Amino acid sequence: MDDKINNHASCSSVPDEGVISVDLSRDIVVDSMTDMTEAIISPNLISTDYSVDNEEDSTKLTLAYEWLYEVPRTIVDKFSNHIKYLDISHNKITNLDPLVHFFHLSSLIADHNPITENCALPPLPKLELLWLNHCKIASLYPWVGKLKESCPNLQYLCLMGNPAAPSYFNGGTFYEYLQYRLFIISQFPLLNHLDDRKVTDDQRTEALRLYKRPFLERLVSPGSRGGISQLMQAPAKWNTVHGKLNSLWSKAKNRNLLI
Repeated sequence: MDDKINNHASCSSVPDEGVISVDLSRDIVVDSMTDMTEAIISPNLISTDYSVDNEEDSTKLTLAYEWLYEVPRTIVDKFSNHIKYLDISHNKITNLDPLVHFFHLSSLIADHNPITENCALPPLPKLELLWLNHCKIASLYPWVGKLKESCPNLQYLCLMGNPAAPSYFNGGTFYEYLQYRLFIISQFPLLNHLDDRKVTDDQRTEALRLYKRPFLERLVSPGSRGGISQLMQAPAKWNTVHGKLNSLWSKAKNRNLLI
């Protein structure tokens, strides 16, 4: 699986165009945004070598740089029953629902698409590798919870370049990066690699320690009467909540974590 991480090559951007259909009989992509000349589909998209010697290649499909706004139904019908590795990077895709038909999908590359936290993945129980680098995901909650339900067996996850993945490159502080990383690790027990680094045993232990209880429970003192119900019924006091949050993360600052 590590080879998959090293095999994905980046390319330059393409013009912002749209696609409404793929006509396999004419080998063309129909442009929905302009009246320009129709673009020719690469032969690789409409033919695959199914020989025994090329069995591995027959399970891989790339739709990168095809100006797509969604995965065309013709592609789904032709390839979904056997594809395990799918590359849809560098498109304009915001709807991932058609992927539900890819029953054997284990690797999905969807970098450089305008995917936001409102775009949920359909159930993909066999998915082990997911790349969503440089998309438009601005909030982890409740998006990560939905991702966990759809893809419970993720082992490799990359979210670099998203607003919700703070780093030095997008203005995030070290402790924002730390919170983000530990939260993601706590949600996926099989995760071996997050972004550009392996998940260590120390990180997993700390992630489970910090996130073993629901978020609201950690804002309420263990000995307080009423627990969560008391917090929910009481008048909102941001200063109190803010103080609780600072207290939680100050403990993480003082721990020696191998990041």
